[in-house]
Amino acid sequence: MVKNFDDLQQVSKDLQQVSKDNVDVALKSWGALSKGTQAIAIEVADYSKKAFEDGTAALEKLFGVKSLEKAIEVQANYAKTAYEGFVAEATKLGELYTDLAKETCKPFESLMAKTR
Repeated sequence: MVKNFDDLQQVSKDLQQVSKDNVDVALKSWGALSKGTQAIAIEVADYSKKAFEDGTAALEKLFGVKSLEKAIEVQANYAKTAYEGFVAEATKLGELYTDLAKETCKPFESLMAKTR
């Protein structure tokens, strides 16, 4: 009977340790998720501000032109820089999302290694 009770106590301690490890892993993952999401939000806000400023500047230039050719040139230059900026930003955001996924899952890798 005493042996069974000792076994039961050991199982209970083991379960408590597993639960503690799971909570630690979840908290680390949550921290990485929060940090990555914040970085993405800051990046999107900065890009939005810059895109708005660039669009406003291009519109002001467009209002100041005197000929159709110059208006087309201003519009073409704006479209080109806006497209290039968007592609660069999309690439940067893709990298941030990839890093977010990696960092969020990283704490679970050690947990999975323990279960093997």
